[in-house]
Amino acid sequence: MSVDYRTQIAKVDLTRVRPYGDTMDDGKVQLSFSLPVPDGPEAVEAARQLGAKMGLENPTVVHHEDIGENFTFVVMYGNCVHTVDYAHIQVPKVDSPRMDFYEINQFIRECIGRKITVIGACTGTDAHTVGIDAIMNMKGYNGEYGLERYPEIHAYNLGSQVENEEMVRKAIELKADALLVSQVVTQKDVHIHNLSALVDLLEAEGLRQNLVLIAGGPRITHELALELGYDAGFGPGTLAPDVASFVVQEMVRRGLA
Repeated sequence: MSVDYRTQIAKVDLTRVRPYGDTMDDGKVQLSFSLPVPDGPEAVEAARQLGAKMGLENPTVVHHEDIGENFTFVVMYGNCVHTVDYAHIQVPKVDSPRMDFYEINQFIRECIGRKITVIGACTGTDAHTVGIDAIMNMKGYNGEYGLERYPEIHAYNLGSQVENEEMVRKAIELKADALLVSQVVTQKDVHIHNLSALVDLLEAEGLRQNLVLIAGGPRITHELALELGYDAGFGPGTLAPDVASFVVQEMVRRGLA
């Protein structure tokens, strides 16, 4: 990074932050969306007007194409006029030190004194297993082993489209210490209904207080997970050590060892 850019960044007012494109504080953004109208000049003008109503200055359509059945895909540039007070933003985050593979296994041996059991699944109608596989499967993801590789963890990946009732049955059968629930499908907030239903079932069975319950997925935040009755929520970019570190530390904190 050049000295000029460092100087610009040092001068940023963190109480009035907005997007950066070509020059600092220009507010430049790129949007893409689909319109349920045929491609053509009218679609371009509709997109431009929508950009203006979104609060963009100089909204410009730089690409548009017919995507079939009277739908148009649009790419637009514009300048955002709004700012945010970055200096005072507070976001609920998982508060547990991240340990590595070796530290987690040592922590389990020294602080829990037995192997722990973790069950993971995509529940409900969700069939997208990439996320849960990255956490659970032995080969792991992005240079980190999955939980199946941890010698101090009994990891069970139930796969996709697992009904909440089956998840609860497995938790009882395997004497689970933690449940990991992956939700990728979010249309009509189905993930919220499904996650809430699992908590209700666990509470009805008297199991909730004895489990570390974690939700994960592209639209899962820690704040949302807490609101739904989970102990933690993990979003995109999460790896096995992130989840395992929280699980084992939460078990000790709550006396579940």
